[in-house]
Amino acid sequence: MGKVGVRRRASGGPSARAVTSRRRRRTRLRFWLVLGLVAAAGGGVGAVFAAPVLAPARVVPEVPDSYLFPGTPPVLPWPASGQAVLAFDGLGQLGASGPVTKAVPIASVAKVLTAYQVLADHPLAPGETGPALTVSREQAASYWGQVAKGESVVPVRAGERITERDALDALLLASADNVAQILARWDAGSVPAFLVRLNRSAAELGITHSTYTDPSGLDAATVSTAPDQLLLAKAAMRIPAFAQLVAQKQAVIPVAGPIRNFNSLLGRDGVVGIKTGSTMAAGGCLMFAADTPAGPGGVTRRLFGVVLGQPGTSTTILPHALAAAGRLVRAAGSVVSAATVLPAGRGVAVVRQAMHADRALAVPADVTVLGWPGLRYSLKVSGPPSAAVLTLRSEAEPDYRVVSRLR
Repeated sequence: MGKVGVRRRASGGPSARAVTSRRRRRTRLRFWLVLGLVAAAGGGVGAVFAAPVLAPARVVPEVPDSYLFPGTPPVLPWPASGQAVLAFDGLGQLGASGPVTKAVPIASVAKVLTAYQVLADHPLAPGETGPALTVSREQAASYWGQVAKGESVVPVRAGERITERDALDALLLASADNVAQILARWDAGSVPAFLVRLNRSAAELGITHSTYTDPSGLDAATVSTAPDQLLLAKAAMRIPAFAQLVAQKQAVIPVAGPIRNFNSLLGRDGVVGIKTGSTMAAGGCLMFAADTPAGPGGVTRRLFGVVLGQPGTSTTILPHALAAAGRLVRAAGSVVSAATVLPAGRGVAVVRQAMHADRALAVPADVTVLGWPGLRYSLKVSGPPSAAVLTLRSEAEPDYRVVSRLR
């Protein structure tokens, strides 16, 4: 009988079907093991199918980037010649006239930087007299020669001891050229050394079109511009002792006795300082400050101005400068007003985020600025959605800004 053809597997070896089955079981086991580990790390099987990550919310401005104060720019009574500049402290430059980038002689207005330097090196509190200076024999002897040249001087005596305040009174009120020399030597040891200090301080103040060749301004090579002197006026008047000195109409000093301030505008139209100057090379000059009503409610604001190079004779150039400054002071206050840039509730930005509706941000109250026609303000929205703000900044005075928290 023939053998039936039956396939036999090799002794002890698994079948192909069994091998495949075991492979499938191992694959399923590895899948569930990995899934379990992911679930344990992510807090559940759902972590494998996490929602897409959204972009963060952002603030999108919806206002112009600038605002122009409405109205016709003011026409001020600028002097017909020379240079002039006006600025409200905290609001910015109101205007200027003449070739204000050209450096010109400034006469005794230069003594403002001399006083500024002395007070920087030897500070005084308001009303304090300070240390004593001793007048040398040489300094006393030069007095009569200066008188013969027609300089502005006060009498001094060899061996005389005068206080720092007395010397500054003589410098700023009586405009004493000889005391400018005395202070320079006392402060720095010599006039040349003092001039190095003066020009360094000028540069530090941003006074870039000026050169000081003497401490009194008598030298026509001591030159500056109206805008440079405006910077100096602001800096000097921030020193309380200086502001007190230049606000005096008169004082009494040793030897000379009573002296008067050449600035006849003091006490009129809010004028509180600061320094006159006049030579035939410089013309009539005046650096001035006035507290004048400006804007709604008659709020007083500090006005600074400089007038240089006013023409005339030796006896009229200073009165001409004083008159020009007086006209500017009286006119300046009337040009300042308030303007509402944005009314309360006006939307200025939106909070935008993917898969969310835009959320509006608005100013909670009227946004009002001070200024004058033609003055431009920049507008900027900044900050995160939870604390966004609108900032308006004057292009004439970056330190003047109005900030509104958005809601």
